[in-house]
Amino acid sequence: MTYKEMYQTKLTTAEKLAESLESGWVLGMDSGPSQTPGIMKAFAQRVRNTDIAGVKVQTLLDVYPFEFYADDSLAGKMTGYSWFSSGGARKAVNGGWADFIPGYYRDIPGIIRRDYEYDAFCVAVSPMDKHGYFSLGNNASYAQAMTDKSKRIYIEVNDRQPRAVCGTQLHISQVDAIVENSFELPVLPPVVLDDVSLTIGGIIAEQIGDGACIQLGIGAIPDATGMALKAKHDLGIHTEMFTDSMVELIECGAVNNSRKQIHRGKSITTFAYGSKRIYDFIDDNPGIELLPVDYVNDPAVIAKNDNMVSINAALEVDLMGQVCAESVGTKHMSGSGGQIDYVRGACQSRGGKSFIAFSSTAKGGSISKIKPILTPGAVCTTSKNDVDYIVTEYGLAKLRGRSLAERAKQLIAIAHPDFRDELRFEAKQRGIML
Repeated sequence: MTYKEMYQTKLTTAEKLAESLESGWVLGMDSGPSQTPGIMKAFAQRVRNTDIAGVKVQTLLDVYPFEFYADDSLAGKMTGYSWFSSGGARKAVNGGWADFIPGYYRDIPGIIRRDYEYDAFCVAVSPMDKHGYFSLGNNASYAQAMTDKSKRIYIEVNDRQPRAVCGTQLHISQVDAIVENSFELPVLPPVVLDDVSLTIGGIIAEQIGDGACIQLGIGAIPDATGMALKAKHDLGIHTEMFTDSMVELIECGAVNNSRKQIHRGKSITTFAYGSKRIYDFIDDNPGIELLPVDYVNDPAVIAKNDNMVSINAALEVDLMGQVCAESVGTKHMSGSGGQIDYVRGACQSRGGKSFIAFSSTAKGGSISKIKPILTPGAVCTTSKNDVDYIVTEYGLAKLRGRSLAERAKQLIAIAHPDFRDELRFEAKQRGIML
């Protein structure tokens, strides 16, 4: 049988495929743009119309309005379990009809291989090539681990999905069922680079020299930093998430990956998410290599590149330097992701630096993000022992290797002026300001 003939024998509709769903099934998906909205909609509809119950669905970076996160009436019948919990999953987790699996992003493949079995792995792919392979497009992440631990592989072929030539592939012989669904991939809303984010980006860019290898997180400040790096030379990329600003840096010539110690000449990432421009850039591009997250986010691997620089965000920081990036008090916002891995990898790199950056206030200036203590119930994402630089629009605080008194003094100096007296008073009350 030819590959095209094999394809036809496995081709079905989402509704027909949903007939295979049974109570108690565990379904797996990987990060946002590689998820399968057509298949999941059909599965949810079958659950609604039958007595099927106990279906569990694992996701990460939740960008589609999946029914099991949007509809609390499906609780117990079809329940979402998110490894990161953004988008619709955040509301469902906080509402109590979905669940969250804590963990470092890089550990997920190992946890999957050790602890889980899946009845089906559902993944969106690009059209099949002449050799019978489907590209997982803009995602490598933990897809291979789910493939290894799944009884069935269901794919949703989308002609808008980029073909990553240096990324995870599936062969037609591995696939159990194929659904075709042409749709535009989800995109991040355009980021508004305001004066605060541009100021912070400029402060960080001054600390980054030619030849550095960079990782950027999500948001206006990492994007502003990327834009501020356009005048640099011979930069490299080793990052969890491939972003729009990285496309800009490559196209303007600031990034050429020529001075990296590993994967020289390649931009390394585990997934991409942003604008259509990113997806078009990845398509058939041998300069972008998408690799599994347990390799890409391994601090020992990250540290192999000299002058590694990581730039990530936070919701709040206390006067000891503890960083919360995933909750507002007890209210769940997201997961740990790879922040700590890049903080540690950059700090272990020869000449490396790690930056946690955020605007100094929230809620229209009424709340300071630099606090005497973290809000009760807040999750500590990056510990005081790991943190390196903290940056706001008021400057930069170097915390690594500094005493508590020195940390408090530096952090107060970059807090919003309206809150400095209060922070200084609290520091003295607690005996950490000499």
